[in-house]
Amino acid sequence: MIRFYQSTISEAERLTSSADGKLELLRTQELLRRFLPAPPVRVLDVGGGPGTHARWLLADGYEVRLVDPVPRHVEQAGRIAGCEAGVGDARRLDVADGSFDVVLLLGPLYHLPEAGDRRRALAEALRVLRPGGLLAAAGINRYASLFEHTAYAHLQRDGVRESVADVLATQMHGGERGFTTAYFHSAYDLVREIADAGFRDAEVFGVEGPTWAMLKATEQHTGASVADTPLFEAALTAARMAEPYPELLAASSHLLAIGRKPTPPG
Repeated sequence: MIRFYQSTISEAERLTSSADGKLELLRTQELLRRFLPAPPVRVLDVGGGPGTHARWLLADGYEVRLVDPVPRHVEQAGRIAGCEAGVGDARRLDVADGSFDVVLLLGPLYHLPEAGDRRRALAEALRVLRPGGLLAAAGINRYASLFEHTAYAHLQRDGVRESVADVLATQMHGGERGFTTAYFHSAYDLVREIADAGFRDAEVFGVEGPTWAMLKATEQHTGASVADTPLFEAALTAARMAEPYPELLAASSHLLAIGRKPTPPG
């Protein structure tokens, strides 16, 4: 995983270089802003990458500390004015108990394929949150590979159909095709892991909604950006309209779970 982000892909460009990436960023922002307490409060961005979310959170008035295992990401995030960035591991946070109002896990859970490691990351998030504090945790949808490789028209290629079928059956991405080894959640899995970790009021949202792959397919096969077109606006509207319908969660590329640390009685 570190090699992939350190030298193979530029995570700093992923959410701005394609229409579906921009849709993910915009929807993540609007979902987080719906639940975030008003600034100024302290946000711990665990697995925060090059600071894509830290940048707008800082602009919104939040105090942000970013932790990431990839030195390249930490260096990039450290260039953002006001962002405290350091190398760290979601499973072992060098952070005091109850010292943050918000913890973001917008990458670690799918990069921890072992269930025990995900439990440790969630336990650490619970530990460092103040009572009543907010957790926001992202997952890659179990069905994302099916939609993505259909958009690319890759399912007919040797080995691709078998690889996607394996992801669907096991929820594990083996890291052999364009991504790292990863665990792909269903919506039920993600909200259950959050609740089982001790967070209350756990709920899950589809980030990109049911038509993100249409944006990817259009750009892939026309070579033209659709980020500033009516098609993008329609996909964004569809993502918002899909929220009340749990059966449509399976169509999003990413899922976002929200939970809160319980407040002691009295």
